Amino acid sequence: MDSTLKERIAGTLAPTLRGPVVLPPDPDFDDARRVYNGMIDRRPAAIVRCADVTDVMATVNFARENSERLAVRGGGHNAAGLGVADDAIVADLGRLRGVHVNPDAATARVSGGCTLGDLDHATHAFGLAVTGGIVSTTGVGGLTLGGGLGYLARKCGLTIDNLLEVDMVLADGRFVTANEKENADLFWAVRGGGGNFGVATSFVFRLHPVSTVYAGPTLWRVEDTVEMLAAYRGWMEEHDADTDFYGFFLVQRLPAAEPFPPELRGKTVCGVMWCMTGTIEQAENALKPVRAARKPILDWAGPMPYPALQSMFDPFYPAGMQWYWKADFVGELSDKAIEINAEYGKDSPGTLSSTHLYPVDGVASRVGPTETAWGYRDAKWAQVIVGVDPHPKNRDAITRWSKSYWEALHPHSLGGAYINFMMEEGQERIQATYRGNYDRLAAVKRKYDPRNFFNANQNIKPAGHRQTA
Repeated sequence: MDSTLKERIAGTLAPTLRGPVVLPPDPDFDDARRVYNGMIDRRPAAIVRCADVTDVMATVNFARENSERLAVRGGGHNAAGLGVADDAIVADLGRLRGVHVNPDAATARVSGGCTLGDLDHATHAFGLAVTGGIVSTTGVGGLTLGGGLGYLARKCGLTIDNLLEVDMVLADGRFVTANEKENADLFWAVRGGGGNFGVATSFVFRLHPVSTVYAGPTLWRVEDTVEMLAAYRGWMEEHDADTDFYGFFLVQRLPAAEPFPPELRGKTVCGVMWCMTGTIEQAENALKPVRAARKPILDWAGPMPYPALQSMFDPFYPAGMQWYWKADFVGELSDKAIEINAEYGKDSPGTLSSTHLYPVDGVASRVGPTETAWGYRDAKWAQVIVGVDPHPKNRDAITRWSKSYWEALHPHSLGGAYINFMMEEGQERIQATYRGNYDRLAAVKRKYDPRNFFNANQNIKPAGHRQTA
């Protein structure tokens, strides 16, 4: 780290903060710079553990005034590890963890450093919930700004469809609120446009009455993938209008650990993770054809509290594993695509590698393609392919598998991908992800961040800025 920068931080920034600044010589620096994806190994110049919004404003102003790059870290779960950047100042929001639920209005104000676990813990006490991911350690901020998939997408819409308001610190250091009436253009852009427009310090969400769900996996042999994925396609078509019916298809290598039966540990399987929001009787009736189609090798679907479902994957995917992500939006699931999924799914190299097909129809599809920055309202699924393994020695193998799988499947997709599932893949890929909304996003970017100060993200360059791949 440059000694003059260290002196400026000590003399100018640190005295204005309530939170600490972590620098490379500090004993907790390596821990502070780690993100969820163990494949990411970046060394920022300094990490500011912001204690409040004032700390965020001070950090933004310091970075801008000193021409230093800024990265913003919420939960640290970003696939590409964009919450940290080499030689950058990191605004770490991890200490902004408050959630205030208004049960009468069915809303929640959520601070920018909260995880989904924080959110679910607070809302579940009132029998309420909002769409949000499948791993409870995921940050609310990054998930929301990218769109927000999850078990409740068919019933309640995407996370952004339930976003009522966001507080932000802009590139010039101003603190603003964005909603349908105030800074409405900014509010449109942050609903899917990622971290391009400022630091989101709090969110207000509309909540829904969700408490106990009928959920969990039904699994079959990996050799049955073609049959069961085709059957799953039919089940989703049959329940097209039934938004209580949700399940994402997976081809997954199971953890070699409890609670899985010994004969299944470490095996690759196919199956569906269910989340039914109707009554138990309705869910069991809906699953009768599923259970009758082919006897599952494991069937753990049943009633459970929604937060239990949200945290079900947590023990098997701790922070620090090697991850390589590829993704696409899917319209129609063709027979050829099913065959490709079966072929590549059975040969995954990592100990926890998988592919998931997350439904994004139902209520999520009832929003117009230009009402928010999320342009793929015609998609039926958001698919992700992840090579996952705890050992760095297997990094190349899981990367090759993910890329090869994606290259074979991509011609059967809609072209773009869920931004939160993407590694750093270049400008052309980002533009494909936003379709016709990209130019409007670039115009909003020019208004609120004309110098592209916020660029440690899936970057949308300001309109008029020279585009590079």
